[in-house]
Amino acid sequence: MEDSMHIELRNLQLSDYLGMREAMQKAYPGWEGGYWSEASLGKLLQVFPEGQFCITVNGVVAGIALSIIVQYDRFGDRHSYQSITGDYSFSTHTAEGDTLYGIEVFVHPDFRGKRLARRLYDARKELCEYLNLKAIVAGGRIPGYAAHADKLTPQAYILKVKQKELFDPTLTFQLSNDFHVKRVLKGYLPGDKDSREYATLLEWINIHYQVEEYPLHASKPVVRLGLVQWQMRPLSGISALADQLEFFIDALSGYKTDFILFPELFNAPLMAQFNHLSEAQAMRELAGYTEELRRIFTDFAVSYNANIITGSMPLVEDGLLYNVGYLCRRDGTWESYKKIHITPSEQQAWGMVGGNVIQAFDTDCGRVGILICYDVEFPELGRLLADQGVKILFVPFLTDTQNGYTRVRHCAMARAIENECYVALAGSVGNLPRVENMDIQFAQSAVFTPSDFAFPTNAIKAEATPNTEMTLIVDVDVTLLDELHSLGSVRNLKDRRPDVYALKPVSKNTDH
Repeated sequence: MEDSMHIELRNLQLSDYLGMREAMQKAYPGWEGGYWSEASLGKLLQVFPEGQFCITVNGVVAGIALSIIVQYDRFGDRHSYQSITGDYSFSTHTAEGDTLYGIEVFVHPDFRGKRLARRLYDARKELCEYLNLKAIVAGGRIPGYAAHADKLTPQAYILKVKQKELFDPTLTFQLSNDFHVKRVLKGYLPGDKDSREYATLLEWINIHYQVEEYPLHASKPVVRLGLVQWQMRPLSGISALADQLEFFIDALSGYKTDFILFPELFNAPLMAQFNHLSEAQAMRELAGYTEELRRIFTDFAVSYNANIITGSMPLVEDGLLYNVGYLCRRDGTWESYKKIHITPSEQQAWGMVGGNVIQAFDTDCGRVGILICYDVEFPELGRLLADQGVKILFVPFLTDTQNGYTRVRHCAMARAIENECYVALAGSVGNLPRVENMDIQFAQSAVFTPSDFAFPTNAIKAEATPNTEMTLIVDVDVTLLDELHSLGSVRNLKDRRPDVYALKPVSKNTDH
């Protein structure tokens, strides 16, 4: 029977000193004086006991991680180990600092291969998050550099380690634990012959860090979405349409929704009075209501304290017919957006043309993007909006068949995964038998997510009942997107290859 093993991670104590010294001497062979004095350890435990970690195996000291808290901008990126530790006095430690600075980590060689260092690093990360510090910074040894110093500069050596052409026992591990190299430091640790006295300045960003005092209009971590699955029904006029709009806005605002999303061309019932005209002319007549509806939506956004995405409506500008919508913010401001890709039927039946602006919008709940129906089937638009920092993508749509809906749905799900964002889509249901070229509708409104452990396994946050008038109220946590971006199983945005390909908008056609 194999001997049992007991591993314990705990805070370091002064009584551990002899075991710590022995482990350091084994970890740094050939480095004269490469271990701490008992007096120095005593000072460190006095100023910051909770920042010092020890791993024991069957009671034997197997690994150590030591740290202090500093106000990092006092030192900048060109400091030395001596300066950051206050000439080893730790006078630089301050509980009011913003950065956890790692001043030592090692594992006894007899206990390597058991992932003990990972436990120490994880303990540091948990402490950093618990204390709400911005980052962990440390000067890292590159002990494998000595064997390559005659052929490679430190920068070239680090690059080869990053690209896994070379292995460095310290740097390779640090890179695999989500640290990145900010710069190379010369003379950081005098006497470190293996590293030729060079060190990497390493940083791990705490994505959960938040300032202590929240500004009044700070972006919310959890955003509540209200989606309207709109029933197409005959309406006597714009007043009846406004009543129906207010019914849904009133109902959703009662649940304190941050955004209310309406479908594409939700106002199509008003075209019934223009059936005596051609389809193209009827759509242009419908466009005559758009400015008034925008004013109605703007008033509702203020009155009901909700940001409203108005779906879309026809609008004539300079003689051209566009498919437009509005973001009506609850502070009374508004902005417009145009459908960029016009479907063949929109061109042939109505003579619509596409807009040419790819724009993200700032709101009190963060930056959002809006793509009208067919636009979501073009991955370039979603990626360009992601590059502008969009966390929630809204897609008002109108589809008449399940085939059309399936295209919109699956493309929307793809946009959520590849751009690490939420995608909310709302459509219309029912039929308009007395409106030419607006016969039937099929919809299942939904909110889609990326596909990783923090999200539903099917990447569907919520979805409505197909072809039934209803609302969908969904909370989305945007902080999960930040975590996904840095720590996800895959990192679609970070892992792009700008050295191989690039996607850029035509500058004159963008607002941002």
